[in-house]
Amino acid sequence: MPLEWEIIGLSGIDEQVRKLFDFLGERRKIVFRGEIGAGKTTIIQAFCRHLGVQQPVTSPTFSLANEYHYLDPDGQVRYVYHLDLYRLKRLEEALDIGIEEYLDNECYCLIEWPELIEEILPDDTVRINISIVDDSTRKMLIL
Repeated sequence: MPLEWEIIGLSGIDEQVRKLFDFLGERRKIVFRGEIGAGKTTIIQAFCRHLGVQQPVTSPTFSLANEYHYLDPDGQVRYVYHLDLYRLKRLEEALDIGIEEYLDNECYCLIEWPELIEEILPDDTVRINISIVDDSTRKMLIL
C-alpha cells in the first residue's frame, strides 16, 4: 500500500526517515526518483544519520558508489551503499560497476536515478518518488 508524506523544511526530514524505517521492515534496497534538487541526497543523508553513520554522506555522482558503515544494535559493523546512476547510459554500464553485487547482499543499498536498472531490481525494492511542492516542501510517495 503506497504511503504519501510531506516534508516541510529540513527539520521534518528526520521524523519522516523514522517513519520510513518502520515501513521498510526487513527490506534493504531503496530507490529514489525525483528531479535534480528534489532532495534525494538530503533524504539519504538523514537515512544514514538515523543508522548512525559517522562519515560525511555525499552524492556519489562522479564515483557512482559510496560505501558507509555503522554499528548495528549488537555492535557489528554493517554497510550502506549509496549509488548515483545519473551518468550511466546503458544497463551494461551498471553491470560493469557490479550493480548485482550491491543488490544481492543483506546491506542497505540506496540508489538515486534507478531507471536504468529497473528490470533487475529485487521484487521487494522500496521505491520513493520525491517531488518539489515549493522551496521548502517536498512530497514523498513511497511504493
